[in-house]
This record gives sequence, C-alpha cells and structure tokens, in this order.
Amino acid sequence: MKTLLDFIPILLFFAAYKLHDWFGISKDEAIYFATPVLMAATVAQMAIIYWIDKKLSTMHKITLGMILVFGGITLALHDKRFIMWKPTVLYAGMAIALAVALWGMKINYLKTLLGSQLELPDAVWNKLNVAWVFYTAFMALSNAYVATYFSEDAWANFKLWGYVFPLAFLIGQGLYISPYLKGDDSKQDPPTP
Repeated sequence: MKTLLDFIPILLFFAAYKLHDWFGISKDEAIYFATPVLMAATVAQMAIIYWIDKKLSTMHKITLGMILVFGGITLALHDKRFIMWKPTVLYAGMAIALAVALWGMKINYLKTLLGSQLELPDAVWNKLNVAWVFYTAFMALSNAYVATYFSEDAWANFKLWGYVFPLAFLIGQGLYISPYLKGDDSKQDPPTP
C-alpha cells in the first residue's frame, strides 16, 4: 500500500498539469496549477504514512520538505525551474550522502535504515548501497538532462513515464535480495553464473 501511496502525488501532479484547460488554466500557467496539487498531495501522503506507521522516515521528511520548499519558491517567484530541478537536487543529494557515508565514513546508510527490517549479509548490504548510489546518480542526471534540453511538457511526461526506472530498480533489488529472505540456510551469496 505504501508503494502505491508513493505514486499518488506524481499522478495527481501529472493529471493537474495535463487537464489544466478543464479548469480554465492556460498552458503557460499549467505548471503553476499543478505544483500546489503536488504539494497538497504530498502533505496528504505523508499524513497517511504517519497515520499508518506513527512516524515518517528521514527520506519522507526530506522529500516533504523539498517539495514544499521548491514548490513554494516556484509559486512565489513564478519560476518553473525550481520545481523542475527538485528531483535532480534530491537524487544528487541522496547519491552524495550514500557515497560519502559508504566510502568516506565506512557506514552503510541503507543497513542503518533498514537493518532492523531486513537481515542480509554485509556483502549484500554493500552491493545494495552501491546500487543505490548509481541509481540515484542516474536519476539525478536523467532529470537534469530532461529539464535542461526538453520542453516543460516533455519534462512533465518524463515525471510520470520516468517512473519505469524506479519500478525496474525496485523489482531488480527485490529479486536480488529475495534469496536471502527465505531462511537462514539461504543467506549466502547467490551462485555466480
């Protein structure tokens, strides 16, 4: 259910952006119509997550804060670049934080966050952390490229259809760790082909 909740704000943003004319909003103002929808949907999403879990993860707090700050600046300055570059800043920050923690401070931040929920060998945690560094760097660069070289409309499409990357990454990650979740005797590195 929480995975579904992650898609609701972006779906509502996309719908508001694409259906702007139904509300009498011009194409030039569509992003300024969709941005407060994204902000409100994210606040509602976090409230639901808090209601379910009785807490918000660090990542949820950062995401909420960034959407509210970048969305607020977008609306206050009437400058779409802020909301368009928010994903790049978020993903780049995550990539840098994970890389510095792992390679600079020798701390596996993923294991710190999820170790109480998943029991995995250290080698697997390290591979997952490295995968997250490269994935978040890829997402930061992808968003930066689309925001820089494509139209606002293409960027909005990328925000929705670009979700294939996170889905593929999460499915791949799930497949990778699944052998370690079956029982104590299966918690070895999977055989190398």
